Amino acid sequence: MPKKKTGARKKAEKQRERQKGIRAGNEAKSIVEWPCNFTMECDKCKRRQKNRAFCYFCQSIQKLPVCAHCGKTKCMQKSGDCVVKHPGNFAVGLAMVGAICDFCEAFVCHGRKCLTTHACECPIADAECIECDRGVWIHGGRIFKCSFCGEHLCEDDQFEHQASCQVLDAESYKCLSCNKLGQYSCLRCKICYCEDHIRRKGFKYEKMTSIPCPKCGYDTKETKDLSMSTRRIDFGRQQTGGGYGDDDDDYGGGGGYFSYGASSYGGNT
Repeated sequence: MPKKKTGARKKAEKQRERQKGIRAGNEAKSIVEWPCNFTMECDKCKRRQKNRAFCYFCQSIQKLPVCAHCGKTKCMQKSGDCVVKHPGNFAVGLAMVGAICDFCEAFVCHGRKCLTTHACECPIADAECIECDRGVWIHGGRIFKCSFCGEHLCEDDQFEHQASCQVLDAESYKCLSCNKLGQYSCLRCKICYCEDHIRRKGFKYEKMTSIPCPKCGYDTKETKDLSMSTRRIDFGRQQTGGGYGDDDDDYGGGGGYFSYGASSYGGNT
């Protein structure tokens, strides 16, 4: 018979499940819903930008800072979680500030929970635009994520990237490893896979979940559910006039390089 679980073991398992749920909730939270990625208008120059401690354009300090983790502008706790105690008073402005995040460049309040957890959970810690390779300290706009490939995007390139994201790096929808039609597509690698090559040998897949890409591990989607298009290369020979007969005939109809050279030299004589 299996051994009975002790009280300490039950408590540890409950705590583990609770922490797992907290992490899952933070991962499911969109990057635009985090307070460190809110829209802010500078008090001095009136320019719209991402929530930050100092204005990106005029470097002025904001009068009402917003906490990058909890999003509050006034600390109303008289005791408890606050690192800097303020009994009987509400902390507003710089009296509420406890630190500045090195990743998102925004104020963090003096609450113990925000100070100890925001640096580890900051969603903009490694956020660099996939198009222009700029981080938060270089551009003043907000950070977004592509809805197809999940890569970070700046405010300038988000629409242009998402318009051209569903384009494969191949000229057909065939599988990368064989000649079959690719039923699954990876939107990060821009590669199609068939039913045989999408699954790795010796790996157990869970039911009712998307299959990860064998190359990068990103969740794949079925090609029929997407608006995928293939790469097209437009090339051809420019001709000065319409020819007759075969299109490859450089002599007929005044087409090709020879007729161009003859017409140019004939014009000079």
